[in-house]
Amino acid sequence: MSSLLTVSQSPHIHTGDDTKKLMRGVIIALIPAFIASVYYFGWGALIVTATSVLSCIFFEYVIQKYLIRGPVTITDGSAIVTGLLLAFNLPSNLPVHIIIIGALVAIGIGKMSFGGLGNNPFNPALVGRVFLLISFPVQMTTWPVPSGFKTGYADAVTGATPLGVLKEGIRNGEQVSQLMNQIPDHMQMFYGHMGGSMGEVAALALLIGFVYMLVKKIITWHIPVAVTGSIALFTGILWLINPEKNADPLFHLLTGGVMLGAIFMATDYVTSPMVPKAMIIYGIGIGVITVIIRVYGAYPEGVSFAILIMNAFVPLMNAWIKPKRFGEEVKNG
Repeated sequence: MSSLLTVSQSPHIHTGDDTKKLMRGVIIALIPAFIASVYYFGWGALIVTATSVLSCIFFEYVIQKYLIRGPVTITDGSAIVTGLLLAFNLPSNLPVHIIIIGALVAIGIGKMSFGGLGNNPFNPALVGRVFLLISFPVQMTTWPVPSGFKTGYADAVTGATPLGVLKEGIRNGEQVSQLMNQIPDHMQMFYGHMGGSMGEVAALALLIGFVYMLVKKIITWHIPVAVTGSIALFTGILWLINPEKNADPLFHLLTGGVMLGAIFMATDYVTSPMVPKAMIIYGIGIGVITVIIRVYGAYPEGVSFAILIMNAFVPLMNAWIKPKRFGEEVKNG
């Protein structure tokens, strides 16, 4: 009987798709956000993305070939996705050597140290991003102002992100209504005309990718809706209580890494729950932690930390929240 069973590592998807096809779908969904980042940040977006993707592929190959001495799986597309997502979480003027370090941490520590795709408990790109944020805080929080190809990679004009302006202003006793005059309006933020990481500045482009992945059934709606819905709910409550100390919900949804995190990072097959009920709890947890960090924490942004924290709870949720077994007897009355 055991010879009839095929035991394999996650992701476990009951479709005709394989890992290559799913990763290719994610890459296609990221194209609109990549185009937007190139439009706003020019050469910097191209250099950061190319460096990150090539470094992730290189480190995965070297580790599998010469350290693990197992099969090389760089053709499955997962290293490319990790490289893209890492790049999207970085400023477009980040020095090349720091990007390479981030790729090494993402692949070497976040992914391969646990055995490769399907075994890592934490999102590799976020592991790399958080490592760089803690290790190189100045470089990781120096944000280029969108200027396309008008300025070069190394001499980009920098400025604060909307979240940074809000956080610093409130800390200094300023009111939200005054601070809103210093940052782009909601429509500009929706299109992406603001400072920030490469892939988090254009909500419209990210939503196009979201619709594509829903149509192709690469992801389900549960996690993105739970993340964004909980953030909107709790920031809305705070806004209603004191609108001069708390920004409106739409501001929080359009700024920082909410859209990128909810659509592309939190939905990672390996590090997210397997059943819808657990997905919703997982998404709500990410939303709540994000709001707590943004409003009460030292950092203006909290999506990366929130996703990594909830990644740690996924094994427990998968153990506690399980789908009904096939053939389970249903008792009447």
